[in-house]
Amino acid sequence: MIKVGVVTDEKSARPTSSIDPRGQDGDEALQLIEVERSAHFSDEYNAKLRKKLDMVIPPIAAAIYFTGFLDKTSLNYASIMGLPITGQHYNLVSLAIYLGFLVWEFPTVFISQRLRLAKWLRANIVVWGIVLMLHALATSFRAFFALRFLLGMCESSASPSLILIIGMFYKKNEQASRISWYYAMNGLTSVFGGFVAYGISFDKDRALAPYKIIYILLGGLAILVGICVLIWLPDSPVHARFLTQEERIAALERVRDDQGGTKNKTFKKYQMIEAFTDIRTWFIVLSTFLISIPNGALSNFSNLVIKSFGYTSKQTLILATPAGAIGALTTLYVGWYSDKKNERILPIVFCIVPTIIGSAILIGLNGSGHKGALLFAIYLVGTFSSAFPLIYAYIASNTSGYTKRATFNAITAFCFSVGNVIGTEIFQPKDAPDYIPGKIAIMVLLIVDVFVCFTLRWINIRLNKKKEVQIAELKARRGWTDADIQKERDRHAFADLTDRENIYFVYTA
Repeated sequence: MIKVGVVTDEKSARPTSSIDPRGQDGDEALQLIEVERSAHFSDEYNAKLRKKLDMVIPPIAAAIYFTGFLDKTSLNYASIMGLPITGQHYNLVSLAIYLGFLVWEFPTVFISQRLRLAKWLRANIVVWGIVLMLHALATSFRAFFALRFLLGMCESSASPSLILIIGMFYKKNEQASRISWYYAMNGLTSVFGGFVAYGISFDKDRALAPYKIIYILLGGLAILVGICVLIWLPDSPVHARFLTQEERIAALERVRDDQGGTKNKTFKKYQMIEAFTDIRTWFIVLSTFLISIPNGALSNFSNLVIKSFGYTSKQTLILATPAGAIGALTTLYVGWYSDKKNERILPIVFCIVPTIIGSAILIGLNGSGHKGALLFAIYLVGTFSSAFPLIYAYIASNTSGYTKRATFNAITAFCFSVGNVIGTEIFQPKDAPDYIPGKIAIMVLLIVDVFVCFTLRWINIRLNKKKEVQIAELKARRGWTDADIQKERDRHAFADLTDRENIYFVYTA
């Protein structure tokens, strides 16, 4: 294992690099730039470059999430549009997609490390579009279960890949807002999908059942998005064809100080082990798990809950759409706030608290007949999902070492799937139509998550203070200046070191 160490020249007592971090141990960024910073770009140049990146990467990521979330929630629409799967079989079909995630999450992450990231993602998107269209041919529980399972396998590549790409192109104080830009599509899909489903519900031509039309349309959209990914989405700054050679270098230099690195195709076992032994991994995993259980429940049962208030199927489709708009606006706001304040954990708490309040209202007013208040509660409940992009931004901002970050992504996505599998089972048919046990479970889980979040924030702050002390001691012992420290920081940036190894890596609370 080759690392960049800090040693001194005996005569000058100035820092030098012990080993040039090129080859398999350094990032692929070193194909274009030097170990030490050799190019400087003005703030104006970097601002124009960031705008150019914003015109390509977030919109394509948004399209991926738009179609991906529509595909996941298609079952929610189909459930009140003639889907032939009901009762406990519906619960099992709901969880099948997350079983697919569980089985394929680790393989897809490590396969993507060896291949061109965007190309692997594109292949998965096209296949999941085909699988979704095949839902229109399914008639039995087994067929629907198998197709949803395959859909989950393909979609498991989306979140980890996009987190890695955002981390390569954007600075830490830009990542949360960019992730929120595309994650807001989850809320907007609820609006779009609700109105599309509402329109299709009026179709009197019974040649195709309404739910089959939904699957054909959404599957075709996914294939189209996959083609767009192939053409435009870059794998990394080194391979960004829409950038000039100079802009690629500038893109890499822009993120150098964050110490996060870019891509490295070599699997490093010690980094994988470090990901599993880092206590922060398990706190963020626990937080993800606690939020994913409500997600698994509400993404498949929210329309049934609204319908239980006394609305028709058509009314339910329309009344569910404001929740999506509220979710999208919440996601954009907390993403902006997270970057502006350089915070990750506090905005997660901001997303969770309204859901706790909304769940309490649903429980307290159950059976009261106050439709307006119950709808308001449903709209509040949806804010918790805005915490997911902040969790992804946390991983992007707080983990370095490509294998470690990929492993961290895989563990988090795996537990996201476990939580969603459990979530599909907390709204049991025997508890319909009120589902009080499920609503209580959501409230309690998110209260626990608030305490988990504050503990994680404290850990990050404590680790940063330790690193500050280490750097101060090193500076005093070697007699280095601030310029010397910056020189060493530059050397470490693309050496594919983990955040533990790299003394200059700063965690975002």
